Amino acid sequence: MTNAAAGDDPTLESALRPLKELLDGLDGEISRLYEREGVTGVRPRFTIALIRLRHRGPMTVKALAAEIDVTHSAMSQTVTAMRGEGLVATTPGPDARTRQVELTAEGLALVPFLEAEWRATEQAFAELQAELPSSLQTWIDAMTVALARRRFLDRITEKLDQPGT
Repeated sequence: MTNAAAGDDPTLESALRPLKELLDGLDGEISRLYEREGVTGVRPRFTIALIRLRHRGPMTVKALAAEIDVTHSAMSQTVTAMRGEGLVATTPGPDARTRQVELTAEGLALVPFLEAEWRATEQAFAELQAELPSSLQTWIDAMTVALARRRFLDRITEKLDQPGT
């Protein structure tokens, strides 16, 4: 097997990478806030799950995944990580294939801070958007309309079908 020249590596350029880096940077700032406030063992991806569990009560991993709109696998990994930090506990669900997830006392005690952080984050993001020439929501809405006209899968497939791709 030969190594292709670095110039042939298509992953060296990406129009989507700056968006991922921006989102990762925002998550990193939230993580730094947690550290500054002495909130240990919490990652930004836990926040919505912990808040939902507080407001909706114990639920299965599958139900929690549906609530948050992530895959069952992703939520299962998140629940495992939260359980490892002592934020949630799991018990057998209604049948042998399911696990019920509920907040521990430690997880419950964090929710008021996480809710305040959520609201502050939304307000800070709205303020940030006001500094921009157009809001992110405007771009998201326009992209949603464009993708409703023609799916992203169709756009990719068309490019794959072109000679030289």
